[in-house]
Amino acid sequence: MPTEKIFAQARDELFSHINRCGVLQATEEDREHWMDETIEYLGERFPDLTDADLAELKAVGIRFCQPAIPHGAAAEATEEAEVVEAEEELEQVEVGAQAD
Repeated sequence: MPTEKIFAQARDELFSHINRCGVLQATEEDREHWMDETIEYLGERFPDLTDADLAELKAVGIRFCQPAIPHGAAAEATEEAEVVEAEEELEQVEVGAQAD
């Protein structure tokens, strides 16, 4: 089987694992650890892939895990902090308006 087809099959399997395993909601550290182990597994499953192919798969997988719209625990914490900040600013504006 041509290397391009093997790479495409490994890439599709990686995307499938990402979607099924819930790694998108994991912390960055856990995501990196998961990705390392998964790429190692794919290297064993597809022995015709070179180290360069596996490195490219890892890069593609990392990009796939970083969608344009943030999600997961870190995004929720950031969103919550932004809400608190906005509420504090609103409270300051209301206090300033009452003082006038």
